[in-house]
Amino acid sequence: MKFSEAYGRGKFGLSFEIFPPKTPAGEDVLFGAVKALVAFRPSFITCTYGAGGSTREKTIELTVAIGKRFGVSTAAHLTCVGSSHEDLRAWLGKAASQGIENIVALRGDPPRGESHFTPVDGGPAHANELVTVIRREFPHFGIAVAGYPETHQEAASPEEDLAHLKRKVEAGADVVITQLFYENRDFFAFRRRYGEAGIQVPLVPGILPIISYAQIRRITALCGAKLPPALVAKLEAKRDDPEAEMEVGIAHAIRQCRELLDAGAPGLHFYVLNKAAAPSRIIEALGLPGR
Repeated sequence: MKFSEAYGRGKFGLSFEIFPPKTPAGEDVLFGAVKALVAFRPSFITCTYGAGGSTREKTIELTVAIGKRFGVSTAAHLTCVGSSHEDLRAWLGKAASQGIENIVALRGDPPRGESHFTPVDGGPAHANELVTVIRREFPHFGIAVAGYPETHQEAASPEEDLAHLKRKVEAGADVVITQLFYENRDFFAFRRRYGEAGIQVPLVPGILPIISYAQIRRITALCGAKLPPALVAKLEAKRDDPEAEMEVGIAHAIRQCRELLDAGAPGLHFYVLNKAAAPSRIIEALGLPGR
């Protein structure tokens, strides 16, 4: 299934994002999680890779393996980090030759220890350039790009950030998947401005269920997302009880997703961190398998 086929005309796009494990034991855990998640009949599963493209080849291998083993549509992530246009063309050609149909096209984060992204000589500086290459030279790929309800950390303003997003869509993206967020009003405000800017491809909320307060504090500090004060207070009250922390996170995600669905979200994209327990409980509570 291509991205363009996953939404609309009565279809609801449910998707999950996983990452390549570093060990055989981690791979076993991942495949166990994917086995549980495919029971919800996702539209696709996306596979990211390590910082600086450190698992880029593994991403192709794992994306293909998941598709064949579980009979589910898949997508491979690709960023501009550390790559020339020729490097990217070679990788895209390899992905195409192995049957991958969808690409999540991202600029990528600066390497660890660096505050700004610097393209390599002969490499793209922005995601819209990567989308342009894919759409022009590998037109069979479905393409997803990222959107930022709370504005990308490097953008000078929300208006500048939205202009960057519009360029990515105009270059050929089929769908926009958002970064994680925990205040739905941020998503709704972003969606309003998205529509006013004339962007018409589906805008899909990205959801990261909280399973650990310490973990989500690290993640949000890195990506610039904020945690609502009321949610922080609930997590703080349970910080010595890991199971209770997860219960708070799951309850928040259920409320958040239910409101998004009621407001007409065309799909939900779960960042699952290679674990199935929390997203499974959320999806069951929402009644999504029969949607």
